[in-house]
Amino acid sequence: MGELAYRALRGVDLPIANGEYVAISGTSGSGKSTLLHIVGALHRPTTGEAWFDGEELGSLSRERLAQVRNEKIGFVFQQFFLLPRSTALQNVEVPMVYSGVSRRERQAKAREALDRVGLAKFTHHRPTQLSGG
Repeated sequence: MGELAYRALRGVDLPIANGEYVAISGTSGSGKSTLLHIVGALHRPTTGEAWFDGEELGSLSRERLAQVRNEKIGFVFQQFFLLPRSTALQNVEVPMVYSGVSRRERQAKAREALDRVGLAKFTHHRPTQLSGG
């Protein structure tokens, strides 16, 4: 926080098994978001280590971190992080673009994903035309 040092997490040891579901709860300012940003490879810890799937996240290159996030981590943010000029279909396709999936396969998978969550009829809608929920 500028020139002030703020220690958001101290003494945290949180092993999570493959396939395990975990809920993080706590009061405002207790470090929940900081923890999730580190575990989700969005931020690097300033001290200590964060391991994910056998890799120490703090030692990975930016490119490798991006690959890990693209292939292994899913995030549902509180804020709306959709590309405003892209359709719902195009927004769902974005991670697959970075993975090198062909356009035809991307579109098929994106349509299927939208259908699974009840948004198939909104394929061509822009984010401002969709409900925040």
